Amino acid sequence: MVFMTDGSPKITSREFIYETPYYQIYKVKADFGPFSKEYFVTESGQKAGIIIIHKNSILLVRQYRLLTNQQSWEVPGGRVDDGETPEEGAIRECLEETGMKCHSLKSLLTYQQGMDAFHTPTYLFYTEDFSKQSNFSPCAGEIESIEWIPLTQCIEMITSGEIVDSFTIIALLAYQLKTQ
Repeated sequence: MVFMTDGSPKITSREFIYETPYYQIYKVKADFGPFSKEYFVTESGQKAGIIIIHKNSILLVRQYRLLTNQQSWEVPGGRVDDGETPEEGAIRECLEETGMKCHSLKSLLTYQQGMDAFHTPTYLFYTEDFSKQSNFSPCAGEIESIEWIPLTQCIEMITSGEIVDSFTIIALLAYQLKTQ
């Protein structure tokens, strides 16, 4: 057997396949002893998002997404920049996308978007404590609109297929479970 003392396989060093400022793709091999597996991993850094609640409604952004070739309703969020904590990244992304400055974030959920092929540790927060920034307009070319949508309608939008983004679905369902 080639397993290490903790029971995990022996992993080769990363062989970089492709890299941009936003993500990298690399190959590793895991030797399990009697067999081995090759993994191709896309790593894009940490991601953070936030659910903003006001009068039982959730603030969603609408933006174009290439793979579905349509506009998508999503919770505000995105990549955590180098040097930021996930909380700081969620606050910055929300401010950039909605013009809302969030305060007193509460942790909602931390998860991995993929277990073998994607490495994107994801952090979700929620708050009812925010202030609207004056003279805000959504990110040109990124955000089409922002809208307050009742939580019950958000859940209906998931089941009807209007919300298909996994990040948003996980955030909304986790928040619904937390508030039941």
